[in-house]
Amino acid sequence: MHVAELSRFLFELSENNNRAWFVMNKPRYDILRAEFLQMVTRLIQELSKFDPAIAQCDPKKALFRINRDVRFGKDKSPYKTYFSASILPSGRKKPSEGGGPAYYFQISQDNRLLFAVGEYMPPSDRLKNIRQHILEDETGFKKLIKNKAMKDCFGELQEEGKLIRPPKGFDPEHALIEYLKLKSMMVWTEIPLEGMLYEDVHKKLLSGFKTALPLVTWLRAAKFS
Repeated sequence: MHVAELSRFLFELSENNNRAWFVMNKPRYDILRAEFLQMVTRLIQELSKFDPAIAQCDPKKALFRINRDVRFGKDKSPYKTYFSASILPSGRKKPSEGGGPAYYFQISQDNRLLFAVGEYMPPSDRLKNIRQHILEDETGFKKLIKNKAMKDCFGELQEEGKLIRPPKGFDPEHALIEYLKLKSMMVWTEIPLEGMLYEDVHKKLLSGFKTALPLVTWLRAAKFS
């Protein structure tokens, strides 16, 4: 995959986010999309060596479409300005669909690589099960959040959307109440792509995903409704 060319295409798209420009540049998009698919295919193959469940993931289904859903937002730009993929056994692209933890990454128009692992805003019944799992496996969860390699790579668990008050039905005095308030159970980080080639990106993703495997394993142990 030509990382610099992908970033260049996405930047130009961000400056010309309209159907006419996209149609004129569709041949470029098709080549880059095919290269991105090859990257995801290889990533799945190598991820499955330490996470065998991932071998079930269809690379084509892991890729997100570049077309934006403009029905409900004020921004009517027709195209996303990033390429992205979500790798998980179920074939569902979004952890919010209840498919369990995912390995996610995106390359954006500002020449940056974002990668994340875990469950982002899962459905209420799934989130309740994750919170219950924290209570039932306090020892395992405390070990997880203290994992040095994962913290060095990603930092702390993400707090986007975190509740101000304790969730209903959970003890507000519980020692892990701040984690029970979380609405996602995931880690993520973002780095510049400047000077990075395809192999650099591949190694960075593989290493980061492997580092977060304990989070994936812990989440899969939580009950699925």
